[in-house]
This record gives sequence, C-alpha cells and structure tokens, in this order.
Amino acid sequence: MAITTSAANGTTKMPVKTREVQNHHMDSQVWNNLPLRSDDIVILTYGKSDTTWVQQIVGQLTHQGDASLAPNLVSPWVDLRRFPKEVMHGMLAAQTHRRFMKSHLPLDALVRNPDVKYIFIARDGRDMVWSTHHHFTNATPAFWHLINETPGRAGLPYQPPSSANPRDLLVDLVEDDSRGSLPWPFWSHTRQWWEARDQPNLLLVHFNDLKKDLAGEMRRIADFLEVPQMSEQQWADAVEHCTFQWMKEHAEMSSPPQADQSITSAR
Repeated sequence: MAITTSAANGTTKMPVKTREVQNHHMDSQVWNNLPLRSDDIVILTYGKSDTTWVQQIVGQLTHQGDASLAPNLVSPWVDLRRFPKEVMHGMLAAQTHRRFMKSHLPLDALVRNPDVKYIFIARDGRDMVWSTHHHFTNATPAFWHLINETPGRAGLPYQPPSSANPRDLLVDLVEDDSRGSLPWPFWSHTRQWWEARDQPNLLLVHFNDLKKDLAGEMRRIADFLEVPQMSEQQWADAVEHCTFQWMKEHAEMSSPPQADQSITSAR
C-alpha cells in the first residue's frame, strides 16, 4: 500500500496514517486523538522482535540507570485491545516522566507526529518465527481468552499454531505471510518502516546489532533520543541493567503486560 506523505514547513515529508488496523490483538484507533508530547518516544516492532528489550534500554537511558524502573508499569502497548481507549489515554495523561510507549502497528496505520521520536526494531524473520511459535504454543487459556474474547475484536480469532514444528510457520512466512498462521503480515510491515528510514525522527535498530554491541547501540539510541548526560557509573549501571542476564533475574520488572492493578484502578 502506498503511504501518503505530507510536508512539514515545506521541507520534510512525513508519512501519514491512511488506514485503521483492527484485529484480534490490536486497534489502531486508540492512537486517534491521543495528545502526544514533544518528548514522547514510540518503540515499534513487528512482534517477537525484542520490543521488551528496547523498552528496557529506553527506560534505563531516560531514567539514568535507575534499577527500580519497571517498564511493564510505565511503558504500555498502546494499541493492545485489552484496555478501553479512555483508560489508556488516562493512564498516559497521568504520567509526568518522559513517556515511552510501544506499538506493533505498521507505519500506515499509526498516527505520526514530527516532534516525537520513533524507534523501529527489526529482527531476522527466521528468529521471529521461532520466538512466535514458542510464545503462542506456551500461551495459557487465559491468554487466548484475553486476545480473542475481549470485546471489540475485528475479524476472526487468532488460533494457536496447529503444528508443534515451527518450520510450518517459516514456510508460511516465505510462501505467503497473509495465510493467518502469523498474527499479521511480516514483510509489508517491516518494509514500510525500512522505506521511511530517512525520516529525521525515526531510528532503525537491528536485534543482531544489539546482541553484538549492546553498549554501542545504546549510545546510538541515547544520541538519537538526546537524553541528558550520565555519569560513568550511571552509564555502566544502565548497560548492566539491559543485559539478558540482569533482565532475566528481574523478569517481573520488564515482562509484559503492564501491571493489572494499575490499569484496573484506572477503570
């Protein structure tokens, strides 16, 4: 699908939203009329591409290596159908820190703002398929009820993989990623963000680069976000808190979804 662009001050063309995406997981309408702030950060992926990792990184950068920061409390998946639009808007409006939000929407379904910073994380489709298969084959009945039975679902429910072999998902990824075995199309989603890579407020990050040089990629992200200078100790702490080992030891602080209690109290 072609992406309509608009000129900002007659110089920079910015992709604009051209459609809504509504399915078993997401509702892009939640972004409509959401007041965005000039220092907001939106973290974007296809899914199962380590969004949580980059949420942790952004949280550590914007909070100067604070070990007590729990991204699952403060960085919501905005377009997840789980919560009513009014609840999500209210929770974000109440935040006083620099906000960093998550989305799995393709570019042409996301409301964009020239002052907001966007980070898209890409991952090899073969790795994504393996992670997706593991995620959904281990999901609980409560998860499937949440995804498919929350009011407002558009289209068919999403079904768990019928095969215990992740190769079948890989075959669908290669041959036809719209068959329905994957949550939504992978190639068009990734291509849209790649084609927008020259946007000045968009940073592309790759999972493999993060694994290869975590500190270096964190520095690149920090420069893009224009975060305040950290002390050497704060920086060392921030990098340590973004390692797989540290995150695994503190999984309750970073694993989605955001805490039920904080959302329930806002209803």
